Amino acid sequence: MPKWLQDAIFYEIYPQSFNDTNGDGIGDLDGITEKLDYIKELGCNALWINPCYDSPFKDAGYDVRDYKKVAPRYGTNADLYRLFGEAHKRGIHVLLDLIPGHTSEEHPWFRESQKQEHNEYSERYVWADHTFRIEHYPYVAGESERDGIYMLNFYKCQPALNYGFFNPTEPWQMSYKDPACQQTKEALKDVMRFWLDHGCDGFRVDMANYLVKGEDENRTGTCEIWKDIRQMLDTDYPEAALVSEWANPKQSLSAGFHMDFLLNNPNTGYSTLMRDYSNSKANENTSGVNNKKIDSNTDRSFFKKDGHGDIMRFLDDYMPMYEAAKENNGYVSIITCNHDTPRPRRTLDYSELKLAYAFIFTMPGVPFLYYGDEIGMRYLNIPTKEGGYGRTGSRTPMQWSNGKNLGFSNAFPEDLYLSVDPSPDAPTVEDQQKDPNSLLNTLKELLHLRHEYNDLNAQNNLEIIYAKKETLPLIYKRGNLFIAINPSEEEQTADIATGNTIIYSLCEGNTDGSSQPAAVTITSSSITLAPQSFVIIK
Repeated sequence: MPKWLQDAIFYEIYPQSFNDTNGDGIGDLDGITEKLDYIKELGCNALWINPCYDSPFKDAGYDVRDYKKVAPRYGTNADLYRLFGEAHKRGIHVLLDLIPGHTSEEHPWFRESQKQEHNEYSERYVWADHTFRIEHYPYVAGESERDGIYMLNFYKCQPALNYGFFNPTEPWQMSYKDPACQQTKEALKDVMRFWLDHGCDGFRVDMANYLVKGEDENRTGTCEIWKDIRQMLDTDYPEAALVSEWANPKQSLSAGFHMDFLLNNPNTGYSTLMRDYSNSKANENTSGVNNKKIDSNTDRSFFKKDGHGDIMRFLDDYMPMYEAAKENNGYVSIITCNHDTPRPRRTLDYSELKLAYAFIFTMPGVPFLYYGDEIGMRYLNIPTKEGGYGRTGSRTPMQWSNGKNLGFSNAFPEDLYLSVDPSPDAPTVEDQQKDPNSLLNTLKELLHLRHEYNDLNAQNNLEIIYAKKETLPLIYKRGNLFIAINPSEEEQTADIATGNTIIYSLCEGNTDGSSQPAAVTITSSSITLAPQSFVIIK
């Protein structure tokens, strides 16, 4: 386990929307380098940068045309190497996004694979040996010189790389143990080595659990691939880290990943914390991200002050994952949001977000903060861009100041990658830095507390003290610290003995202009939390 993960707090950056330094309306790598001091001051000491490789951008860079070349819109390879170096000077580690399952249809590997004459790339992708149909899998036919059709992952522009089939059932299907499929794995390792040798600190792996086709329920074939890759890292790059888009720590961590994400899939525990509207029948079409109107009456998110949420909906799903992480010496990563997920500000106000972040950043594992969430950027209902569709509303430009384009770029507004939030009260870093009670400054306090107290870092030392169905408050323990939270609008009491030294408290409940009550009242046998309050007690 890389030691630096123990105290890591990640900041996810969607590079085209973060900071534009050359005035073309698109964020760039120099823009990230320029803001490293801001990221460090915020309290984050690690980055995950979404794909910055050469691409036709039909899926916002997740359609890679060249794994070893930075997309010209972001700069050059030298700019990325400089970013690595400047980040390291500040004690910041950097993960790149790795897309192992598919490439762009414009990748040179695929162009060679399309040729009728057999060559070293003919088996690099999954091809059927006939020209019209593949049962049970998405495919493209009639666009290649080669007498065959190829399988897809996701969009038409993303041919599936060939890691083989777990149990081949057709003559054209290769076993995942076939040498040709092993060569695909070796090509992936070569890409990883290239960036690790140039200063990258590891990878977030896109759709890590979908490499081998026709898998068994344990993902046995795919796990074998990652175990081999982990062996390479342990031998040659022992401080490199891997985080998986998998949401099954029992599988992913045993396969060799160091961290696994909680994801906002429908009816997951994570989705009940801030986005429960995605689980409602009234909002059944908003299970992912789209621009449909949300019925707030059906939103029972735990951190919605009037949602009457139930923490057991989260814990019943989360705790088995946590225990699996503990058993496999790895971490569960809780996110505020990501590039595929509706921003939490979509339905939560600042007071609710403060409590949600207080929870996320005092839980075990390695947390991830999505750019702009620190100021409560909104989810915007805007048209699709580069294959984003409903996800596009969570990918808008970072809001730095009250100047032109909210400080993101000097370009003409019509030339921006995406439009900025047009609201008169659009949150900005500039405004929130001036307000000691802002979401930004509250988050800074929370992140610095996490660094200050070892009990609050990544280690798997969670103990649930008080959690009951449809009952508040929630109380949990990390080492010697008791953490209690009441997201509701009513005072809540638990007959539980805790410590009596308050390390930190938040009380967001009073909005009528009167003086704020104490967040907590502690006796020898009970604890009472004010409305919308959070406290850390020793």
